Amino acid sequence: MASSVASKSFLGASRADGSLGSLLPSDLRKLSSPTVQILIRSRTPKKLQITAAGSTFGNYFRVTTFGESHGGGVGCIIDGCPPRIPLSEADMQFDLDRRRPGQSRITTPRKETDTCKIYSGVSEGMTTGTPIHVFVPNTDQRGHDYSEMSAAYRPSHADATYDMKYGVRSVQGGGRSSARETIGRVAPGAIAKKILKQFAGTEILAYVSQVHKVVLPEDVVDHDSLTLDQIESNIVRCPDPEYAEKMIAAIDAVRVRGDSVGGVVTCIVRNAPRGLGSPVFDKLEAQLAKAAMSLPATKGFEFGSGFAGTFMTGSEHNDEFYTDEYGNIRTRTNRSGGVQGGISNGEIINMRIGFKPTSTIARKQHTVTRDKKETELIARGRHDPCVVPRAVPMVEAMVALVLVDQLMAQYAQCHLFPINLELQDAMKFPKLEPVNNHL
Repeated sequence: MASSVASKSFLGASRADGSLGSLLPSDLRKLSSPTVQILIRSRTPKKLQITAAGSTFGNYFRVTTFGESHGGGVGCIIDGCPPRIPLSEADMQFDLDRRRPGQSRITTPRKETDTCKIYSGVSEGMTTGTPIHVFVPNTDQRGHDYSEMSAAYRPSHADATYDMKYGVRSVQGGGRSSARETIGRVAPGAIAKKILKQFAGTEILAYVSQVHKVVLPEDVVDHDSLTLDQIESNIVRCPDPEYAEKMIAAIDAVRVRGDSVGGVVTCIVRNAPRGLGSPVFDKLEAQLAKAAMSLPATKGFEFGSGFAGTFMTGSEHNDEFYTDEYGNIRTRTNRSGGVQGGISNGEIINMRIGFKPTSTIARKQHTVTRDKKETELIARGRHDPCVVPRAVPMVEAMVALVLVDQLMAQYAQCHLFPINLELQDAMKFPKLEPVNNHL
């Protein structure tokens, strides 16, 4: 049986007027024969979906937090953690205890043990390289404290903006805007600190350097010799006993009046590997700023000399280089804060994060209701009169998450092939204990 093909122009073939181009759909419908049929479907625009929802941090060491202040609990999923790292709940519990409420009279009286449980990603005390699931239950919820706030917005809190964005919100405790969400940051931050410590001896220490108008002078704390014990020696986490007492008194003064104050947390990093960070958009200080400013109640970030550097000349501010007795390139001063050109140079990394006064206070304030009527509100609930003492482990955690993520990126890009030993330092590896194989 013979077959025939209609002698019509193909798509893109010359037309009678000599021009080139595709035929319109109306022309194609005429191109039919007993043996050839072309089905034309009208093109409709596809719906675009945004998958990023703001609860995931990191690229290689990736953390997603979940849970709400007065829900069943809070926690995180950690993806990308290297395998074969010894890990138990106790490794995270130390920092979670530093973050938990009810520690002293200058923190919220909410009673939570914040006991964490690992549900996946660890086998026989070692990380497996698969996602790690950490969960902390809520045990001391008092949702009835927030009944008035279901109708009226707390000034300077996230109540109004959550409604503006989502059209619905979790009223009790502020939901995801509560500092209780940071449990999902502190737990993986403890793992990140452990990795950095084992790999390169890196230490991350944060402390309170200001409460309200009580400012710790910069020359009081020696960052070369600062210890965790000094920081943890008092309830406000200021390493200087004299200024710690002044800070505690400042918090007590507003606490009894149902008010709140803010402050500053200073964070340093010792023995950070050189080469962390990337030029342009992913500069190390830019990554650290994003991480720190993602914490609740943050309002300011300074790195190195910060705004004080704007009062200096170039000759005053520049960090001159020299070679130390071990042949290492160092800087005589450290106004750069351990980062130059967005890349760590091996000096102590230092930054300061400013925290506002706690938004929820037990004093009458003017506000509006959800139906836009003006009213007055006295917020109930249990809240910190000053957030900075409990923010210390939160800051350490976010800094650690940035550094471990950048460490993994640096190793993947710049140490995949043999390094230039004349210019680059070999990355340090942890000392592994010998394994006895019983065969």
